[in-house]
Amino acid sequence: MDKLVIEGGNPLSGTIRIHGAKNAALPILAASLLAEGVHSLHNVPKLLDIQTMLEILERLGCRGVHEEETVTIDTSLVSTSHVPEDLMRQMRSSIFLMGPLLSRFGEVTIYQPGGCAIGERKIDLHLQGLLALGAEVVESNGRVFCRAERLTGNDIHLDYPSVGATENIMMAAAKADGTTTITGAAREPEIQDLQNFLNKMGAHIMGAGTDTITIQGVEKLYPCIYEVIPDRIVAGTVMIAAAATRGSVTLTRTNAGHLSSLIHVLRRAGVQITVCNDIINISCLGRPKAVERVITSPYPSFPTDLQSQIMVLLSLADGFSVIKETVFEGRFKHVEEMARMGADISIDLNRAFIRGVQRLYGATVEATDLRAGAALVIAGLAAQGTTVVEQAHHIDRGYDGIEKLFQKLGARITRKVPAPGPFEKI
Repeated sequence: MDKLVIEGGNPLSGTIRIHGAKNAALPILAASLLAEGVHSLHNVPKLLDIQTMLEILERLGCRGVHEEETVTIDTSLVSTSHVPEDLMRQMRSSIFLMGPLLSRFGEVTIYQPGGCAIGERKIDLHLQGLLALGAEVVESNGRVFCRAERLTGNDIHLDYPSVGATENIMMAAAKADGTTTITGAAREPEIQDLQNFLNKMGAHIMGAGTDTITIQGVEKLYPCIYEVIPDRIVAGTVMIAAAATRGSVTLTRTNAGHLSSLIHVLRRAGVQITVCNDIINISCLGRPKAVERVITSPYPSFPTDLQSQIMVLLSLADGFSVIKETVFEGRFKHVEEMARMGADISIDLNRAFIRGVQRLYGATVEATDLRAGAALVIAGLAAQGTTVVEQAHHIDRGYDGIEKLFQKLGARITRKVPAPGPFEKI
């Protein structure tokens, strides 16, 4: 497996453009199945998860090409609604294919999806939503089969604001008979982006960004050209890295409104931030201050996807901080790795108690999941000495060449690809 080698202690400096949002692009790619024809999607990053989704779509019968940051995909030749088990188990976001395939073919077969091991992530809310729209669901040995001669709009309440369930219901209901209302909906910017994409294809959806979304079903949708929003988690990762290395960085093509909770925490830590349109400047020339409490929760609260990264900054802060994780119970796996680098962090159930240290030290650590890996890269950038982050493939699921991104800001970080074994050469 690839590994990242980082020579730390160099403040980040410069200007960086933020690539498109993985968590917006994946459901949009799935939603393209709802309209037969050629779609052109811009600002789509080249990530492992995007590659996996495109491979699934090709196995279903689509023809696609990903050049630079544009995906051109022809969905007119899709001939099956059976999602390949081997690919589905590689990526949690493959679950997004349920709604579109059920809408298009009247049936869909999927398997329990894979992805990062960060805690239990059931698909029951997805299935409850499809059941409410009139689908029959049969589960057996990890296989899920859904069937519906015709989906019918309904009032659906989500007991938890699940992003994936909200988006799957939106896609399934876009061409259903009648009106669907989702209450208790998730409010993430990526849901707003999916609404905008579906509406550009001819759907009638309103309310994304609030806890109530209304979908008026239409008879037909049409292929379109669309640009994906910038990735707020990548932007947040760069902002935290700039602060942790006591650097000064300018981010372009961002949306500060999507990052308000992070900006609030960073300012409490003494980080200087200025915003002008789609440009964010961040600098931290001295030691950051501790933040008494950070609590992760669904948007617009502090995102769980930035919890591990902000922990790195607080581990270097002056004072004592507490982070409470309320979204995923398995999201503290990076703590043990950070301890190898000198961090002083203790865990009690879903809370992390962080006593800031003067500095971190380079070590060999392992990326156990996507965001934990990003946090360890930040720790390596801020640490004294050399850090090796193993299992870098996890990081590739959400960052388009994270080493190249930080190299542009002056970081001394390289990727080491293992030499092929004797049998691989044959």
